Amino acid sequence: MTVSHLTAPTRFVTVDGDRFAYRRWGNAASGQPPVFLLQHFRGGMDHWDPLMTDGLAAGREVILYNGRGVASSTGAPRTRIEDMADDAAAVIRALGLAKVDVLGFSLGGYQAQDLTRRHPDLVRKLMLLGTGPRGGNPDMARGVAEAAPRPVPTLDDFLFLFFGRSDAARQAGRAFWERRHQRVDQDPPSSPAVTQAQIEANLYFLPKLDVNDPFAHLRTITQPTFILNGVDDVMIPTINSWEMVRNIPGAQLVVYPDAGHGAQFQYPERFLRHAVQFLDE
Repeated sequence: MTVSHLTAPTRFVTVDGDRFAYRRWGNAASGQPPVFLLQHFRGGMDHWDPLMTDGLAAGREVILYNGRGVASSTGAPRTRIEDMADDAAAVIRALGLAKVDVLGFSLGGYQAQDLTRRHPDLVRKLMLLGTGPRGGNPDMARGVAEAAPRPVPTLDDFLFLFFGRSDAARQAGRAFWERRHQRVDQDPPSSPAVTQAQIEANLYFLPKLDVNDPFAHLRTITQPTFILNGVDDVMIPTINSWEMVRNIPGAQLVVYPDAGHGAQFQYPERFLRHAVQFLDE
């Protein structure tokens, strides 16, 4: 039977006494490194789009992962991005992998940057979706602070937070919502402790490391980097993507029209074309 996003079993690897949940499937014979995915605020393995993950898995292995204490993983959730990044590196090594391509979305993009900076030997290529740099522009749109941490997010919350404002964008958002709920044995939701810890981690990520050269740290990332955002990201303003592409050497930026924070979910087929080209070239 072909394994897919909907059927890949949840497995666990133990690091420092805690069990980290992951799912791994795809084309292991491709010769390409696996793509290791880092998820958004409070998100677990079932918050990814099956079209996106199975599309990537056609040409390489895909590894979905829950950080410490998130959803089906155990342990006390981390309150610092650096610690989340170090946990991800420890899991990658525990899986016996010498090199991965890293895809980070939103909060996962923060982790992906620190994973790449702190453990450069593990990362071949970097993909940053709907995210921003440490010390970036924090100006969220009105309503985000209420909708994002709501204990049980609704479809309307996702449409507001992740998608564009046109009828077509909202239709794409509803289609994504249906796809992401297709799996039968879904991850449990993350706990209130995860919400609080990740809010703290977000706040810790806001101050500039150097007020005179706030994005100098980005220039230490030498891996090929693909950056994606929607033209109007209400959660992490799109201008942050411009700051990243200006400062990460050789990075490329793609901005999708009529899209917001989750541009890859609104245009999954277009994203797959761009992502596969980047990973294969």
